[in-house]
Amino acid sequence: QVQLAESGGGVVQAGGSLRLSCAASGRTFITYNMGWFRQAPGKEREFVAAVSWNGAGTYYADSVKGRFTISRGNAKNTVYLQMNSLKPEDTAVYYCTADRERLPPRDAWGQGTLVTVSS
Repeated sequence: QVQLAESGGGVVQAGGSLRLSCAASGRTFITYNMGWFRQAPGKEREFVAAVSWNGAGTYYADSVKGRFTISRGNAKNTVYLQMNSLKPEDTAVYYCTADRERLPPRDAWGQGTLVTVSS
């Protein structure tokens, strides 16, 4: 099972940017579809973005399309989420996920990193 560790969360003003990183353990990273989910206070966890194992396909929730970009660096076993034009409603704990078969990926989850967007 791949182990995931997120970093890069913090506090940012509305309109600002943050880049989240997710480091994955193991030598089989390249075989995993990778993704990001988020959970805002009092709300259900929701899909944010995903990238296929070979990087050929990227997928986004409508709420972040055009503002967020997911990418993967297979040489570094890392997946990134570049978040621009952040809004207060983007405030949430962001979770990195991995799955060898499904998109969005749901098999393995990181511990999460908190993103707070102030208005």
